[in-house]
Amino acid sequence: MIKSIEWADDRVRILDQSRLPHEVSYIECTDYRMVADAIKTLKIRGAPAIGIAAAMGVALHAQGLKAADYEEFMASLGPVIDTMLSTRPTAVNIRWAMERLKTLLDENRHEGIEALKRLLVDEAEAILAEDIAVNRAIGTWGAEFIRDGATVLTHCNAGALATGGYGTATAPILVAMEQGKEVRVIADETRPVLQGARLTTWELMQSGVPVTLITDNSAGALMRKGAIDLCIVGTDRTVRNGDVANKIGTYSVAVLARENGVPFYVAAPFSSIDFTLSSGEEIPIEERPAEEVTHVCGCRIAPEGVGVVNMAFDVTPARYITAIITEKGAFRPEDLKKLAETGTDPSELRLKS
Repeated sequence: MIKSIEWADDRVRILDQSRLPHEVSYIECTDYRMVADAIKTLKIRGAPAIGIAAAMGVALHAQGLKAADYEEFMASLGPVIDTMLSTRPTAVNIRWAMERLKTLLDENRHEGIEALKRLLVDEAEAILAEDIAVNRAIGTWGAEFIRDGATVLTHCNAGALATGGYGTATAPILVAMEQGKEVRVIADETRPVLQGARLTTWELMQSGVPVTLITDNSAGALMRKGAIDLCIVGTDRTVRNGDVANKIGTYSVAVLARENGVPFYVAAPFSSIDFTLSSGEEIPIEERPAEEVTHVCGCRIAPEGVGVVNMAFDVTPARYITAIITEKGAFRPEDLKKLAETGTDPSELRLKS
């Protein structure tokens, strides 16, 4: 299994995705600032993976703290947590991970400082292990919607590289193949930094999954020809009404899928669902440097001085989404709030293939 991140020898070991597919190399982070920089510069990316990285970054910094009591310990961690929260504003997993760590520390505030340090490491590793288990569960539920011989379109990278392991959007594909189904994948290149071309194709090839790369603007033509049976994408933040924020271009794929009668699924671990927001209009959308658009692999492709808009994400309204596949099952987007607000048994709302 591809490891995007791990805790090893009191360091955070991160696979440098900015060098893929040409070079497989790891960053040995010995300081939380190195972790934060890796998140901000896309050396590690994907909502679940950066949540894990942020948790490990906090745990890493905590190991060297000299604090007399709980209050001093928390005061020293505060700026670290704020740094992690500032790295990528759209993905909710970092906030989720930081809240989880703060709750853990508060519940154990009467333990000694050394015990709290150990708890942070254990919790960060638990977040990683749980993410892998969640992804496998998403795969099991999602595989029900993939028939034998199907061709699946995916956008950006929501595989093992974007998570603790196994992936979200790729998990149903991998499970379907484990079940003996023949499955083919079409991967959008995903401009501007080509996560589909560089990362999704690479990791699917490593796993033996037949994959074909296309330009982003080819998806509609292939759907019209009947060459795509379903779409599965990931998410960086899903909100209470079922709207989904994902890599820029996802909205276009969803609209094209609706126009051509192609089912459009979103793989969303519950950790990436933000029940505090009522609609996608409230999701902050990260804007990234112009150089990501004006340059490809360090080579300028646009004239000097041209204006650039580089939104990293867009929001797909719930009405374009066939189902949201979680570790608890697949649900209509409008049913997510019932799960959160009424405590409805998931089995009562779960969709069948």
